[in-house]
Amino acid sequence: MSALLAALVTGIGLATNRRDLISMSGKWSIWTLLSASGAVAVMEYSLLTNDFSMAYVADNSTLALPLLYKIAAMWASLEGSLILWVFVLCLYISAVAWWFSKRLDDRLLGFAMLTLFIVAAFFFFLLAGPASPFDTLSNPPLDGRGPNPLLQNHPLMAIHPIMLYLGYVGFTVPFAFAIGALATGRLGEGWLIETRVWTVAAWGFLSLGIVLGAWWSYEVLGWGGYWAWDPVENVSFVPWLTATAFIHSVVVQERRGMLRVWNLSLIVSTFALTILGTFVTRSGVLDSVHEFSESEIGPLLLGLFAATVLVSVALIFWRIDILRSAGAIESPLSREGSFLGNNLLFGAFAFVVLLGTLFPLLVEALNDDQISVGSPYFDRLTAPIGLVLLFLMAISPMLPWRSTDPELLSERAFWPAVAGVATLIIAVAAGADSVAEMFAYLFSGMVLGSAGRQLITAVRRRGIAGLTGRSSGGMVAHIGLAVLALGFVASQAHSHEVEARLTPGESTEVAGHQIELLGRVDRVENGNPVTEVSVRVNNNEVHHPALTNYINYGMKVGTPSVDTGWRDDVYLVVLDVSDSGDSALIRVIVRPLITWIWTGGMLMALGTALALTPAGRRSKPEPIAQPISSAPPDDDRTPETVGAST
Repeated sequence: MSALLAALVTGIGLATNRRDLISMSGKWSIWTLLSASGAVAVMEYSLLTNDFSMAYVADNSTLALPLLYKIAAMWASLEGSLILWVFVLCLYISAVAWWFSKRLDDRLLGFAMLTLFIVAAFFFFLLAGPASPFDTLSNPPLDGRGPNPLLQNHPLMAIHPIMLYLGYVGFTVPFAFAIGALATGRLGEGWLIETRVWTVAAWGFLSLGIVLGAWWSYEVLGWGGYWAWDPVENVSFVPWLTATAFIHSVVVQERRGMLRVWNLSLIVSTFALTILGTFVTRSGVLDSVHEFSESEIGPLLLGLFAATVLVSVALIFWRIDILRSAGAIESPLSREGSFLGNNLLFGAFAFVVLLGTLFPLLVEALNDDQISVGSPYFDRLTAPIGLVLLFLMAISPMLPWRSTDPELLSERAFWPAVAGVATLIIAVAAGADSVAEMFAYLFSGMVLGSAGRQLITAVRRRGIAGLTGRSSGGMVAHIGLAVLALGFVASQAHSHEVEARLTPGESTEVAGHQIELLGRVDRVENGNPVTEVSVRVNNNEVHHPALTNYINYGMKVGTPSVDTGWRDDVYLVVLDVSDSGDSALIRVIVRPLITWIWTGGMLMALGTALALTPAGRRSKPEPIAQPISSAPPDDDRTPETVGAST
């Protein structure tokens, strides 16, 4: 109700040009946050006190569930996850109101707040009606069923959904400002500058959430992988692709006054894709290893998606005359040319993934046939796009704006080329044997060299402060993505998998690692029988993969154990233990450089934090009123010019 009233009052203020009503959005933001906080408090209290009279608690918690997973149970199923969505959105609304507290009577901000309140009101409506998590039971059970077994055996379950939601929901803020800019006709670069910090923060959270989700999958699911092109993975990845394109293309608009329609389309697409992703994951419309619930809110979410697209497209067409770009790309071999290529590739990548994800749904809707699109489709079509993107990541920081002098480019490219060739030589010596793999190592090494060169130059100029700001933070994120790419390619191309039935004292060798079965232990954990085996790796550390029989679900779930190293991981899964206990079937998977994936993700998060840290180079402009610029400012010192000859 608070969000609906906030939207109503703000809307009346905008319609009647009552600045006092518009500026009240700050107070209304507090009420919406209090409402969302109340919902969180009630749910968490019910979970922590084992109030099984609440249907959600009975379905998603048990008396024996550990404290961490009781807390995390709030987002273990549809209804609770919507509470988290609303709470995060209201946090963002309150943060925006506080950040712009002195300018809340501005009409652009008013339309942005109105948009935020409308989105919040929609999700509050879902909580109050079709997806209410507060339904009660007339005959409550003595104990609950508990969350899905896969959601109660690793602490990452308590972390990665929060990161995903902070990213997903965070894109509502730049979307709202885009709507405000379209509604007021103030379509210069001001709204981009206002939303820069929010966009980068949301991108960082989503990046971290995706990587942590892959890590969770690797640690929990027992198949030794981390990315299966599952629909739930894909619908978080597609907005990341469009948001990454947006983060790069807005630089062109800020500096050259170009790509304004494109940038509006990108941020609208990113927000719309988060709604579409919520529809896919929470409506039961697609089968998925992550799909743990079905709901009746699908048509409503699909309606919000359609309304978002239709209203945004209508506003863009309404303002098309004042959205025409002030500049043009003079040479494809320029910074803006590389950014345009980057955007086209990210768009193609997003289209390929989205098509493969939704195509089975479309086929089933049209002729009731159930089909699936597997990894070969995604791998075959996305691999070349990914390679070219890596190449552009390597050369783009070396390119000046407008046009490139060949002599200057060759000077800047020397050390990145050396880094790329060195990486390739090491990879070939280690066993790289396919052309695509070699190109991936070459380009990843070039990215490391290119970004490293930019950072060294920045530090030489400004000391340790040179590591802060959007430019240097972006370079650290580039390094993280290159490290992630190296880990991804190596772990995919050179993994080894063996299944062996061993008796205590017996050993086998996999990819140079000695695996010895020591014995078996039976125990009970949180009311569930557990069969645990002890396995020694390389005559060193002993690991304990296990099989847990979740009685409430009537299923056995394996808990892998991983011997982690910077060079490779030895991944252990117990598949079966004989009734007599004299043998166990063990799956052993050796994956090289897989820890580089998690390290790369952490570096991307660090890059985001550095990008959000003020570099202290410029006084803060008046962003909303800032006019369109057709060229870089005279005192520009961003990474677009770092590295020039001095």
